[in-house]
Amino acid sequence: MEKQPTESFWGLTPILLFMLLVIGSGLLTQNFSTMPILVAFVISAGYALLLNNKDSRLSIAEKVDIFCKGGGDKTIILLAIIFLLAGAFYAVTIDIGARDATVNWALNYVPTAYLLPGLFVIACFIAFAMGTSMGTITAITPIGIGLAESLGVPIPLTVGIVIGGAMFGDNLSFISDTTIAATRTQGVQMRDKFKANLLIVLPAALLTVVLLLFVHIDGTADITPKEYDAWLILPYLLIISCALLGVNVIGVLGIGIGSACIVGLSKGLFTFASVLQSLQKGMGWMQDMVAIALMIGGIVALMKAYGGMQWLVTHITKRINNKKGAEYGTAALVSALDIATANNTIAIVTSGPIVKEFGEKYQLDPRRSASLLDIFSCGFQGLVPYGGQLLVAASLAGVSPLALTPYCWYPMLILVFAVLAIATGLPTFKDKAVDDFI
Repeated sequence: MEKQPTESFWGLTPILLFMLLVIGSGLLTQNFSTMPILVAFVISAGYALLLNNKDSRLSIAEKVDIFCKGGGDKTIILLAIIFLLAGAFYAVTIDIGARDATVNWALNYVPTAYLLPGLFVIACFIAFAMGTSMGTITAITPIGIGLAESLGVPIPLTVGIVIGGAMFGDNLSFISDTTIAATRTQGVQMRDKFKANLLIVLPAALLTVVLLLFVHIDGTADITPKEYDAWLILPYLLIISCALLGVNVIGVLGIGIGSACIVGLSKGLFTFASVLQSLQKGMGWMQDMVAIALMIGGIVALMKAYGGMQWLVTHITKRINNKKGAEYGTAALVSALDIATANNTIAIVTSGPIVKEFGEKYQLDPRRSASLLDIFSCGFQGLVPYGGQLLVAASLAGVSPLALTPYCWYPMLILVFAVLAIATGLPTFKDKAVDDFI
């Protein structure tokens, strides 16, 4: 049996350096995008290679080997492949007009009197179908701004509604990078995580709809949607159906990409050459995320070799003696990382291995662990004014990101209901969770 390294706070400092770089540069420049996330991780990786185990000195070659093995872990490689496929799907569907068709299809079925809750539902559906909060915010925020002007409500309110719906999809979508990261780090099927997650956040979504019904609007307003081609919606419907039927994520994305390409070619929206260019473009969008995943895998492996992970687990769990305490620890850890990095996927990937150790020690159901990782990271991601989601929305709306946070009701509510889920121990499961990648 391999000997565990002695606990060491210094073994944890690479991730603390990363947090210092991101937060410190943001405070100094008043711009939290000053320090690119990938650059911060590269600097942290270099620093990690300079450290050593206080029990036994490791050579540079040995440390590089540990780093490479961590970055080449099967979970990290799987994440990288899925990220690339998700990017390809996103690009192809945008290029054939599937996103715009889906927006206009949804608007056809929303009565004027219910436009605000309808806007939330539309954003939820589109984010769930596309698997990206950023894409949803980019697509739907202009509609939200137009609604605000027509209905006489504050623009930050409608933009906050869009952000809430976007985070709903980011949290629950089968092709969202947060769902992928949460399920892969905890070793659970996406379908099982979806069921557990939905039971926690559905009350928050319903309460958001109810609250929006009480917002006063101009009942004479009328929004006329544009025409749409129903065939363009097919790729989104297929990926949702396949995922609900239990097809694994690689199969889901493959079917989605294939169907989008076929629809585009059959309607003359693509040539064979332009299909290939679209696929390449989408995968290019995800290259930074792939590199970040590899860096995180290597840094975590070094921190574990130096005893940093053991130190963190020990100090977070030293007052934890039951499942409920471990779940509160999970929530605190991923929330702190998301606030520090303003990136929910990074927060999940970084904290995932630690939470996995919680699960093994306290027999946590991985479906609940994956759900809590995703919910708390997405909740705070939809609130931090220096996160990409609020920055993009604020830029489109011409308002301050700080003006949007008070109107992001859904992210606030999912945090409340997630805490209630931990306190009550609900939902519970009689069957054992399984992993289709083992």
